[in-house]
Amino acid sequence: MKTLSFILLIFSSLTVFANDCSLLKEDYPVLAGGRVKPFYVLAKESIKFLTGKSKFQDESPNKTFCRLLQQSQTGTTLSLPLLVEHIESKKLLGVVEAQNSAPVRELVTKKDLVRSEIFKQKENNSYKKDLNKIWARIDMYEKIVAGTAFKIYNGPASLTATLPPGEKDIIDSSEWITYSEIPTESIDETLKNAEKNYLSRYDDDHQLELSFTKSHIFSYAMFTALIGIFLTVLSKNMIWGIALALITVGIEIAGLTMRVLISGRAPITNMYETVLFSGFGALVISLLVLFFKKDKMFLLAGLGYNILCLFMMMFANNMLDSSISPLVPVLRDNFWLSTHVTTIILSYAALALSWMVANITLIRMRFGTLSKADYRYYQDLTYTCIKIGIVLLAAGIILGGVWADYSWGRFWGWDPKETWSLIVLLFYMVIVHGRYSSWIDTHRFIVLSAAGFMSVMMAWFGVNYILASGLHSYGFSEGGAIFLGSFFLVQTIIILICGSKKTFKKVATP
Repeated sequence: MKTLSFILLIFSSLTVFANDCSLLKEDYPVLAGGRVKPFYVLAKESIKFLTGKSKFQDESPNKTFCRLLQQSQTGTTLSLPLLVEHIESKKLLGVVEAQNSAPVRELVTKKDLVRSEIFKQKENNSYKKDLNKIWARIDMYEKIVAGTAFKIYNGPASLTATLPPGEKDIIDSSEWITYSEIPTESIDETLKNAEKNYLSRYDDDHQLELSFTKSHIFSYAMFTALIGIFLTVLSKNMIWGIALALITVGIEIAGLTMRVLISGRAPITNMYETVLFSGFGALVISLLVLFFKKDKMFLLAGLGYNILCLFMMMFANNMLDSSISPLVPVLRDNFWLSTHVTTIILSYAALALSWMVANITLIRMRFGTLSKADYRYYQDLTYTCIKIGIVLLAAGIILGGVWADYSWGRFWGWDPKETWSLIVLLFYMVIVHGRYSSWIDTHRFIVLSAAGFMSVMMAWFGVNYILASGLHSYGFSEGGAIFLGSFFLVQTIIILICGSKKTFKKVATP
C-alpha cells in the first residue's frame, strides 16, 4: 500500500509539472533579456544559442525548453549538444575536431575549466571569444534548468496609481518573479493568473512578435526577388521584373514595420538589421533611378544585391543575430538613430549598387561582349550610384558627429568606425573627382568602383567583426572574419581575372 501511494505521489507530481509546462503556450508573455516576449521566441532563441540550430531532434523549441525546465522534477538529463566552434576550445574540452558540439552533461562539469582558461587569455582573440560563448551557453543551460532564465508577471491587473503618460508602459522588474519562485503547489493557478493580469494591464502586443517570428516573412521576399531577377534576365520586357521588385519591397516594408512595432525603434541597431535595411534600400534606390534611367542593368543590380542580403540573413545565422534586444543607453534616441544610422546604411546601399554594376560590367567584358554605347552607359550608372552614396555618406558622417557631440561631448574622436567611414568617403571622392577631371581613365574607374566596396565592407563589417574596438562597441559582433576574408578574396580574383587592360581593349573608351 505504501509503495502504491509513493508511485501515485510521484505520478501526480509529474502530472502537475507537465500541466504547468503546457500552460506556457507559444504566446505566453515572459520577461527575458530585458524585455517581454512570447515564450516561443524565448525558447527558439535559447535553443538556437545553445545548439546553433533552431530545433533539437525536430521538436518544437517550446517542447525542448519545457523538457529542460522539467529536468529537476523528472530527474533526467536531456542529451542536448552545446555548440563548440573553435579548434582550441575543442582541444581543451576533449571534443573531436570534426564535431561542432559536445553533450551538455560533459560541458557542465567543465565550466570551471572554461572559466579559468578565459582568465588565462590576455588577448581578446577568437579563442577567448569562443570560450566566453561556451561559458555563456553553460550558464544559460543551468538557468533554464533552475527556472531562473525568465520571469512571469506577478503584478496587479491594473495600475494602482496614476503615472505620467510616458511611463505607463514601462516594465517594472519588481513586478515579475522567476519561474523558480513560484510555489510548487500553486504553479497552475499562478501561471493562469499571471497571464490574465498581464493581458489586462498591457494588452497582447507581444503576440505580434510571435506572428512575425513564425511568418518567416523575408523568405517570401527572397522568393519574389528570385523570380523577379530570373524574369528580368529572360524577358526583354522589364514590367514583370519591376512588378516583382515592387512586391518584394512591399513585403520587406511589412517585415520592417513589424520589427519597428515590436522593438519601438528604427530597425537598424544590429548587423542583422543593417544588412536587411541595406538590401531594402538598394532595391528602393534602384527602382527610383530606374524611373529616370530605364535600363534593366540597374534593376538586376538592385534585385541581385537584395537577394544577397536576404541570403545572408537566412543562412549566416551564427554571424547575424536576428533577435531583438534592448538598446544600450547611447542609442536610446530615436531621432539620431533614425537619421544618422539610416543615412549611413542607405549610403552603403547606393555604393553597393555601384559595386554590383561595376562587377557586372567587368564580367560581361571578360566573358561576353559589350558595345561602346553600353559600356559608356554602365559607367554613367556606376558614376550615378557613387555620387548618391557620397552625398548620403557625407550627410551620415556629419549627423554622426553632431550626435557624438551630444552624447560623448566631442564631434570627432578618430574612433575606428569614424575613421573607416571617413576613409570610405575620401576613397570614393577620389574616384568621382578623378572621373570628372579625366585623370582616372575608364579602365581604372570601373576597377576602382568594384574594388572600392571592399573599403565599405571594412567600415561596415571589418570594424565590428575584426577590430572590435572603440566607442561603437554596441555594434560589435562575432563570426564574420571568415566571411569578410572570403569576400575580399573573391573580389580580388574577379578584378585580377576581369580587370586587365586586355579586357578593356574589347571596347573603345572615350
